[in-house]
Amino acid sequence: MKLHRSQRGGSIGLVLLIAVLLVGAAIGLLQVGRGNTALYILILLAILGTVGVFSLFALASGIMRFGARERDDSDIKSLVDGAFDGILVTDAGGRVLYANQAYLSLIGATSPRDVRPIERVFLGDPDVSEAVYRLLKAAREGRRLQEEVRVGGSRGEPARWLRLRVRPGSDKRRTRTTVWSVADVTRDREKQENVFQELQHAIDYLDHAPAGFFSADAAGNIVYLNATLASWLDQDLAEVGSGGLRLSDIVPGEGASLLNIPAMPGEVKTEVLDLDFKTRGGRSIPVRLFHKVAFGADGTPGPSRTLVLNRARGENEDAQRAAEVRFMRFFNNTPMAIATVDRSGRVVRSNALFARMFKDIADAHRNILSTVAERERGALQQALAHASEGQGDIPPVEAALSVGSDRFATFFVTAIDDDADRESEAAIIYALDNTERRALENQIKQQQKMDTVGQLAGGIAHDFNNVLSAIMMATDFLLGAHKPTDPSFADIMQIKQNANRAASLVRQLLAFSRRQTLRPQVLDLGESLSDLTILLRRLIGEKVKLEVVHGRDLWAVKADLSQFEQVIVNLAVNARDAMPDGGSLTVRTANVSAGDPRLTSHKGMPDGDYVLVEVADSGTGMSPEVMAQIFEPFFSTKEVGKGTGLGLSTVYGIIKQTGGFIYVDSELGKGSTFRIFLPRHIAEKEEPATAEKPAVAAAAAGSPAEAAQADLTGRGTVLLVEDEEGLRALNARGLASRGYTVLTASNGVEALEELEKNEGKVDLVVSDVVMPEMDGPTLLKEMRKKNPNLKMIFVSGYAEDAFQKNLPPGGQFAFLPKPFTLKQLVEQVKQTLSQ
Repeated sequence: MKLHRSQRGGSIGLVLLIAVLLVGAAIGLLQVGRGNTALYILILLAILGTVGVFSLFALASGIMRFGARERDDSDIKSLVDGAFDGILVTDAGGRVLYANQAYLSLIGATSPRDVRPIERVFLGDPDVSEAVYRLLKAAREGRRLQEEVRVGGSRGEPARWLRLRVRPGSDKRRTRTTVWSVADVTRDREKQENVFQELQHAIDYLDHAPAGFFSADAAGNIVYLNATLASWLDQDLAEVGSGGLRLSDIVPGEGASLLNIPAMPGEVKTEVLDLDFKTRGGRSIPVRLFHKVAFGADGTPGPSRTLVLNRARGENEDAQRAAEVRFMRFFNNTPMAIATVDRSGRVVRSNALFARMFKDIADAHRNILSTVAERERGALQQALAHASEGQGDIPPVEAALSVGSDRFATFFVTAIDDDADRESEAAIIYALDNTERRALENQIKQQQKMDTVGQLAGGIAHDFNNVLSAIMMATDFLLGAHKPTDPSFADIMQIKQNANRAASLVRQLLAFSRRQTLRPQVLDLGESLSDLTILLRRLIGEKVKLEVVHGRDLWAVKADLSQFEQVIVNLAVNARDAMPDGGSLTVRTANVSAGDPRLTSHKGMPDGDYVLVEVADSGTGMSPEVMAQIFEPFFSTKEVGKGTGLGLSTVYGIIKQTGGFIYVDSELGKGSTFRIFLPRHIAEKEEPATAEKPAVAAAAAGSPAEAAQADLTGRGTVLLVEDEEGLRALNARGLASRGYTVLTASNGVEALEELEKNEGKVDLVVSDVVMPEMDGPTLLKEMRKKNPNLKMIFVSGYAEDAFQKNLPPGGQFAFLPKPFTLKQLVEQVKQTLSQ
């Protein structure tokens, strides 16, 4: 159809005429004389120039066109005229500029006069009108758009489906145009509907098949579940595909691990599995699965295709099936991992626990040897070889697993009895994960080791305390007998200073063995750390940056303030030594409630409320081998002469004796972090969470000058009970020099005899705790029977708590830890007598 005329094509005759005229003009110029030639040439050029200018205007306005372009436009127009799809071109006002024959046929137009734009063709159909409105809006916005609409048939004709497309067009005359295309897609729609109907029938057949079917992705989400299986399991199909239903919801226990099939990249594997499914109400249904999984080129498993057969139906009538179901349940629910393997160690069959236990370490070939650390595979391989030969009584193999050095398992290998089956299945392997048992055994061994060393250290400290007490008492006598100007006075002072150093080492040994005397009091760790900050800055130096981060509303704890300060100081000094080039030291406190992940991450610590003290440095860190020994006494990584090896063992003993726990995390080159957990203290009555500072206590005792001038003399009868003869003599001499009447005894039996000799006229008893024949607590009981008001002082190298439990309830006494000086002894005696 033509809605405008095409321009006429170019003529060769016109070109020849113009050429003849130009040649004639040239010949005429040759006949004219030279004098007039210039004038005629100018006239000719003016005529040609005028013609050229008018030609340019004609081309610009469209009056003239090039013949080749006109022929191209004609070819394109003929192609559009014969197109199968209807083509319509309209201007900005909606007027039709062009429409091909296919468009006329689609809209039912009989002549060019009946051509109408799209929006007027479907005025009576509201659904189509909405689609046309969207297309017109897209055209005005300069966008392409496509819509498919259903057009009702007229006069009994069937309905049709039309595909309407619109795109912005362009024109040489710069008129804005819109190009429409209309295609009849009824046949395509009918094919799609037929395919959809067939698919619906297939889904209906699968949904109501007499077998169950499901599909699950690699993450364990069930993406499809047919109606048959949903009815068996009493599951809601609306939850399928939305992440609301997972394999763990229908497969109980470890059964889901069997569905993780190892395979090579690109492989498609199918396995037959017998296991239990569970209903929404928790009832078990025995099923047999035909489980198929396709793996991608990168080894990623795709969604499964799993056929499910219900083995519960007819179970009562079929005894063999019932026996198979019982065995399946026993096999999959046993708390031991079981698998059968061939001669090379490839797993042939396994139960659910085995699949779960080795899911992360079994390779695509499922070889049992790959589950064991390489250094220990030989023992398991030898056990398999013995089983393949039919040997019995194969010893179990305990080995570390290949993934993670902290996982261990014990393998029990048994030969297959049937020689014919031994080719495909050579042995049965039973595996027990004994990681927790080994960790508990190592923990008990370490605890026993530390307790043994602690007992030895405590015993040595007790005996050594007696020797130190004698040395310190003797030096006090010598210092009292010599003037500072005497040549030997400096030597005596050197002896006393070394004795004090030895006493400090003994206290550290007692701290490690948890046999030192603690004076626990309710503490606010925030205040205690604030008071200690100045001392810590002085200890760590200027190269190390100290940061103290206080937790909010810290709970109170009950601990010995001086011992807690020693713990922090020891950790700070160790951190400083680990940062020779400087670094940062952070002390952080926080409340840790019961159930906090920070508690569950540490083994051996009961659940409860704790106050956490964290000491972290940015030093050199420690290797696992060093961390395993850092709390042992006399272990040190420092150079000879730069450490006693008792710092961290002292910390360990103090924390343990306080009832707390200490753990360390460290990595070479990344620093170390010590975490101390102290139990929260809840007072039965109102108790102030404040601690008397050592400085305050010293002030209360008076200044050094006042202490030196204090009167330490006294009167009264003192019974001194000590099994060490030399120490007993020195203590008796010291008390006698201060004005006391001293009676001596070497053990508890002699002390009772001395008490009877003096008819009970004894004001005070000073007794050792550990003695032959009768110890100190027994002596106290016997003496209190005769004189309930008798005052008593116990002296010992052990902690007060070590023997206090052996005393009768309400037994009052004073305590003086060894070693002590003469001054400390007479001070304690005078203080006790004055009470």
